[in-house]
Amino acid sequence: MHALERPLRTHMTFSETVMVSVGVSKLGCTELFFVEPGVKMNCVYYHDVLLMQKLLPVIRQISGSEFVFQQDSAPAHRVHQTIELIHRETPDFISPEQWPPNSPDLNPVDYKIWASM
Repeated sequence: MHALERPLRTHMTFSETVMVSVGVSKLGCTELFFVEPGVKMNCVYYHDVLLMQKLLPVIRQISGSEFVFQQDSAPAHRVHQTIELIHRETPDFISPEQWPPNSPDLNPVDYKIWASM
């Protein structure tokens, strides 16, 4: 078969991405909160939508007023405004200096997401 007779095969350079957030504790998990495609994930969206409207209210329903909050090292999680908000809105917070550097074994969120997919 001549090269010009072969059907053209194309593929995307990058696969589509899905951004999701979830709270995990020994008392249970929140639902998965999917970020709408095209939304710019910055600290304002993270604060106003994911934390204040979705994650923290559900975490309080599951845990009551006593829980310890920890995040991963995503850029929106590490900014000064996020750290201040978490200190104000949660009863206890594990600071970024105490987060493990990069340990997939310590990230239960991955297990929750992949189990659902």
